[in-house]
Amino acid sequence: MEPLREIHGFKKRDEDQLNEEHSPFWAIEKGAVLQEARCFNDTQLSSRKCQQVITKLLYLYNQGQAFTKTEATEVFFSVTKLFHATDGNLRRLLYLIIKEICPSSDEVIIVTSSLMKDMNSKVDLYRANSIRVLCSITDSSLLGQIERFLKQAVVDKSSVVSTAALVSGLKLMQVNPDIVRRWSSEVQEAASSENVLVQFHAIALLQQIKQTDRLAVNKLIAQCVRSNIRSPLATCLVIRYVSELLQCGSGVDTDMYFGFLESCLRNKSEMVVFEAAKNIARLPNVDSRLLQSAMVVLQLLLTSSKMILRFGAIRALDSIANKDPTIVAVCNPELESLASDSNQAISTAAITTLLRTGSEASVDKLMRKISSLFAGLQVHIYIRFKRFPNSIWMNTNWSLLKRSKLFAQNTLKKHRSFISFLSSSLREEGGLEYKQAIVDCILHIVHANDDVKELGLIHLSEFIEDCEYTQLSTHILHVLGEDGPFTHDPSRFIRYIYNRLFLENAAIRAAAVSALTSFGLKCPVLRDQLSVLLARCVHDSDDEVRDRATLFSNWLELNEHRYVPNLDAVSDVEVALETYLQSSMDTSFCLDDVKQRTDLVQPSDDGKSTENAIVKDEHVHLIALKMCPQLSALGTNVMSSSTIPLTESETEYKVTCVKHIFPQHLIFQFICENTIEEQVLDNVSVQLEKISDHCDLLRNESVIILPRLISNTQGYTYVVFERPQSTPFCARFTCSLRFTAKEIDPVSGVPEEIGYEDDYLLEDITVNFSDFVLNLELEDITKAWENLPGGSELSSSYEPTQHASLKETLNQIISVKGFLFGIRLSRK
Repeated sequence: MEPLREIHGFKKRDEDQLNEEHSPFWAIEKGAVLQEARCFNDTQLSSRKCQQVITKLLYLYNQGQAFTKTEATEVFFSVTKLFHATDGNLRRLLYLIIKEICPSSDEVIIVTSSLMKDMNSKVDLYRANSIRVLCSITDSSLLGQIERFLKQAVVDKSSVVSTAALVSGLKLMQVNPDIVRRWSSEVQEAASSENVLVQFHAIALLQQIKQTDRLAVNKLIAQCVRSNIRSPLATCLVIRYVSELLQCGSGVDTDMYFGFLESCLRNKSEMVVFEAAKNIARLPNVDSRLLQSAMVVLQLLLTSSKMILRFGAIRALDSIANKDPTIVAVCNPELESLASDSNQAISTAAITTLLRTGSEASVDKLMRKISSLFAGLQVHIYIRFKRFPNSIWMNTNWSLLKRSKLFAQNTLKKHRSFISFLSSSLREEGGLEYKQAIVDCILHIVHANDDVKELGLIHLSEFIEDCEYTQLSTHILHVLGEDGPFTHDPSRFIRYIYNRLFLENAAIRAAAVSALTSFGLKCPVLRDQLSVLLARCVHDSDDEVRDRATLFSNWLELNEHRYVPNLDAVSDVEVALETYLQSSMDTSFCLDDVKQRTDLVQPSDDGKSTENAIVKDEHVHLIALKMCPQLSALGTNVMSSSTIPLTESETEYKVTCVKHIFPQHLIFQFICENTIEEQVLDNVSVQLEKISDHCDLLRNESVIILPRLISNTQGYTYVVFERPQSTPFCARFTCSLRFTAKEIDPVSGVPEEIGYEDDYLLEDITVNFSDFVLNLELEDITKAWENLPGGSELSSSYEPTQHASLKETLNQIISVKGFLFGIRLSRK
């Protein structure tokens, strides 16, 4: 193409032009390209010019440029006139632009005849490409017309045509699987082809066709294991299928499959050997001899001359080390040599793996290698990507810092080395997220080891002297205010905090005032000096700083026994304010109300701390319910149940439920937690299925989906039903957690774009009559019981377990009935 020749032929005038990289698509505008597309209508077509215009259109489409329906239609009708051209390269670009435009069902008819004509062409390239395009743009109604051609193409003598038909079948399985299932005999015949790609795609399509029949899939995999598969790609695919079967571990011939995996370790193809070793190492309850063979193979691949094999082996070992670092420890000598590899991706992956499997003796060496890697990577990225000097460098550093944080948990004696390394990293170039990751790592070490707390806080204090990020400075000032007063010499931090009062913006000055106040409240020796410092901020130019300085100065002057509210208990303040607003408000709001609420959640020595913590958690869930915008129009909840666990506490996904009763609605609030650090969950929801007759009283189910759930955090998803306003009922539901799981790249720390959908079975949920009964507090319950109208009493008998005390008997009745109105005890 001419633009590319111009780029290769330009004259280098000076050193600056040497580093500049030009693009043939620089400064392309959609309007200008659409004007150039009129060349498709010329009577004398220029193949070279048409190729250039189609290439520009494809570039705009792949860059996300939006085309209106009119523009797309005009482009489509223009390119259809190029079917008369005989140039091969132009025809290939024509297929690409038609597939990219994806015309509507009314417009597809225009090109269907031309594409079907190409399907019967003598040129294999035309036949293959026309099959791909037709299956991409044709809807289900037109598939029946081309099904006969597709079935013939599957067993075509040309491998290009056969591969195109099989790949199209994989795509059609998502649109119309019934048609593709009728090709089973042809696909089975293609699976025995001698061509590498044909056999690979045929086995993949067979598995998709039979995936709904477990026995058929097992039979297919067993047949592939016993047969002689020539394609290394197909062998790798079968290895993955075998690994999935062994992980299920129900009703399969494990000896045959483990024997197949062991034979793949001796395959001639390095691709097959690597895939077999990786999957063997990931299998649970694998034989120690077979696992040792797999680890030996991966250890040999670490010393391979091929760069891709070294990188793949490190990635496999890193994923294994996430589960059991001791297995990978035997490969540490090879990993340490690869930490100095010339390829930055390999050296980064090797270091991240060593941070999982290394020992305390190797900490200093690893820190030196990481420092040299950071410096070399920064210069390398700056030279190659002059416009984005920190993008790739920051992501790599971030992933190493995240793994360093995990490594620090197991190397307590080397925490000083870690802090020195991290503090030097803070002085390097980097964005907010990178610096935040370093600060979080330092704080993690500081809170885990009191011996290095003062050292870590000093490094953070020096960092805020030159920190350019307000959010990070305020966070560090808050930490200094919380932890600094409890160090051996708290006064050494005052200078760093006081300097922020005159050299920073209003937000940082306000945080510095709060930090100084924390020192004054927790260190009586410094209280008088700090009162003088705060008095200088009373006349600050910012309202927030002035208000804080005035309030906090007053606090420091108060008697020590005077109550100072705990600002961390924001939920308690909110509850006290809500209670005050619902009252007559005859008196002013008093902070003593907040104090009484705070005292309820403090740990006590009488065994009620766990109970108080549960009450506090339920209050947090209620606040999350109120903050959900989709539920704001339902009004105020009448009552809420206690937290109900739907999974075991040791499972990878923890789900609990709270039932909220509204005047006209019943809401199930599901609290979800993901404990798998290598995974994020997208589109998390809980599917409820009614399994009792009274469930018909509930109508118009709606689900509020949780967009993303990262590891070790809680998220909320809701299921809402309309219920009869005045009719209590009992109902039962089966529950399943639905989500899309995405693996996190251990190098970049970014979730993969493509995930897999999965269901996780939960315990059943029951709605009882007691869920609609409010707790009624009466001064004289006997008198109220006697004043009930006649016919309102319903009696039943219950026999408790043997040797049960009175308290145990009452608890048993409440657990069975859900509530307790009145009881009469009798002896037999």
